[in-house]
Amino acid sequence: MTDETRQRPSWDEYFMDIVGVVARRSTCVRRNVGAALVRDRRILSTGYNGAPSGMVHCLDRGCLRLEMKVPSGERHELCRGLHAEQNAIIQAALHGVSVRGATLYCTNHPCVICAKMIINAAIVRIVIRDGYQDDLAAEMLQEAGIEVSRS
Repeated sequence: MTDETRQRPSWDEYFMDIVGVVARRSTCVRRNVGAALVRDRRILSTGYNGAPSGMVHCLDRGCLRLEMKVPSGERHELCRGLHAEQNAIIQAALHGVSVRGATLYCTNHPCVICAKMIINAAIVRIVIRDGYQDDLAAEMLQEAGIEVSRS
């Protein structure tokens, strides 16, 4: 393969490919989501959606939200799992890594709960693969001046 025929991915494509792999670790039965926090082209932390460390995963015990027929995007407090974005932020904090000024790469658009965490963590940019209907999240991210783009 010559340099003329080889297409290197852009940095956004590269990190989006990585979060696609991270999402495969998800233990959620409804949606597999992966996230990574990146600054200066270096991965600071990653996260996927699933139950807290050491707890039984939804894959093994079943989904409370499915059992209760809760529609997607509603009643997040009824879920045993953490979102991928939350896990990425928590992992950085746990290991003493500042995410100020970072870009969040995520397979899905953040929900409003994650949006509020992203704003307070001083994350400046979000790159997503798929949408997620949460108008309040989108409004708050825009108000906070956080760029959201699709890759």
